[in-house]
Amino acid sequence: MNDLEQYIKLYFGIKEDSMQLVTQYFYEETIEKGKSILKPGQFCNKMSFVRDGFIRIFLERNDRETTQWISSKGYFITDLSSFMFDTRAQWNMESLTSCQLYSIDKKNYAKLIDQLPDWHEIEKKFIAGCFLTLENRVFNHLSLSAEERYNQFFNENKEMFNQVPLHYIASMLGMTPETLSRIRKKQNLI
Repeated sequence: MNDLEQYIKLYFGIKEDSMQLVTQYFYEETIEKGKSILKPGQFCNKMSFVRDGFIRIFLERNDRETTQWISSKGYFITDLSSFMFDTRAQWNMESLTSCQLYSIDKKNYAKLIDQLPDWHEIEKKFIAGCFLTLENRVFNHLSLSAEERYNQFFNENKEMFNQVPLHYIASMLGMTPETLSRIRKKQNLI
């Protein structure tokens, strides 16, 4: 079982006998470092699974960038609103490193409804899982201190700190780069 199959099973709960039906629609792609994957106003026509690398989702407003998420190995990435509801994308997506992706386009994603009779139930579980991830992030932003958010994120994503600019991580954690620097300096002294 390859990475894609493992994560589809994990995220979607698909049984082995349905796996071929789903994975046949995914294709492999390589994205070079620094490439724009999506810009606001475009339509998002694919969902991708990150096999390797880091992709930043961010917003530009008033000459300021705010990082919403940095996707890494083992995560799916898309502009969900645009992909599911044919709205224009709100987010920028950009590769921070060279990335290996498994992607499925919108047409083939729609074919899964015909291929798998229980696709609606499978999809509902996937979207609920995405919602839980978002809900946990909001809860952490509201209930944890900056240092607690940093510690939790660092413990879960250590490899990211050597490959992603720290000001992007600070933005995603809802703090200034200076605050992140102070926390890191304090951690190294203890």
